[in-house]
Amino acid sequence: MAVQSVWEQTAPGRTPATLLPKEDEPPAKLSLRPALAVFSASRTGLLGVGLVVFILLFCFVGPLLYHTNQLAGNLSNVNLAPSAHHLLGTDSQGFDVLGRLMVAGQSSIEIGLAVAAVATSFGVIYGAISGFLGGVVDAVFMRIIDTILSIPTIFLFIYLATAFKPTIWLLIIVLSALSWLNPARLVRGEALSLRRREFVDAARVMGSPKHKLVLRHIVPNTLGTVIVNATFQVADAILILATLAFFGFGLPPPAATWGGMLSSGINYIYDGYWWEIYPTGAIIVLTVLAFNFIGDALRDALDVRLQVR
Repeated sequence: MAVQSVWEQTAPGRTPATLLPKEDEPPAKLSLRPALAVFSASRTGLLGVGLVVFILLFCFVGPLLYHTNQLAGNLSNVNLAPSAHHLLGTDSQGFDVLGRLMVAGQSSIEIGLAVAAVATSFGVIYGAISGFLGGVVDAVFMRIIDTILSIPTIFLFIYLATAFKPTIWLLIIVLSALSWLNPARLVRGEALSLRRREFVDAARVMGSPKHKLVLRHIVPNTLGTVIVNATFQVADAILILATLAFFGFGLPPPAATWGGMLSSGINYIYDGYWWEIYPTGAIIVLTVLAFNFIGDALRDALDVRLQVR
C-alpha cells in the first residue's frame, strides 16, 4: 500500500497537483516553444547568436574566399602595414594577419567547443553522483575539487609550458581538467535538492537502481543549468587558451591560435605595429561576449518561471 500511495501521488495525470506540496512536485518540464519566445525577446541573446554566426563564417568560410599562405611565412613581407594586398597587414613571420585570424579562429573555436563538451559531461556525472549519494562519497568528492582548486594555476601553466610539447589533444585535456570543476559543483547543488523530492522517492520505492535514478531523474532535471554553463565554458576555454599561449603553452607553428597571435604581437606593442595586436584582441573579446550573451539569454529562456504558456 505504501508503494501504491507514493506512486499515486507522483504518477502524472492520476492525482490532482493540490494533493502534493508544491516543493515536492517534479520540476516543471521545459517547453521548447515558450523557451524560444523568451530567448527571441532578448536583444543581447540575438546579438550573441548573430556574432557567433559571423565569427563561424569568418573563420571557416573566410579562408575559402580570402586565400593566403598560412603554412610558410614570407620574410620579405615582415611587419607590413595594412594595404590592398594585406588588408590587416602582416606579422613578424610574414603571415597575412587577416588570414591568420581566420585559421587561428578555427583552432580556438574547435578547442573551446571540445573542452566545453568534455568538461561539462564529466562535471555533470561527477556532480550528480556526489550530490545524489551524499554522505562520505559527497565529502570525498568535494575535497577532491577543493584540492584541485587550491593548485595555483599560474605555476601549473609554467610547469606545463616547460615539461610538455603542446598538441591539440593535450590542450583539450589540460583545459578540460581546469574547467569541469564549476559544472560539477553546480550539478551537485541541484542534485542535493532533487534527491529529496518525492518523485525521486517514488522511483526509489519502485525499485529503480541508483544509476538509473541519477541518469533518468537527476541529470535530466539539471539540463537547464548545464546548457547555460556549457556556453560559458566555451568562452572560458578560449580565454584560458589565450592565457596558456602567453606562457608558451600554445600550438607550435605553423598552427595558430588567437592567444598565440596575441602573445607574438605583444612583443611589438611599442613599435607601432597595432595590426598585430588589436584585431586579435578584438575578435577574442567579441567571441567571449557572444557566448556570454547567449548564456545569459538561455538562462532566462530555460527558467520555466519566465515562460509564458
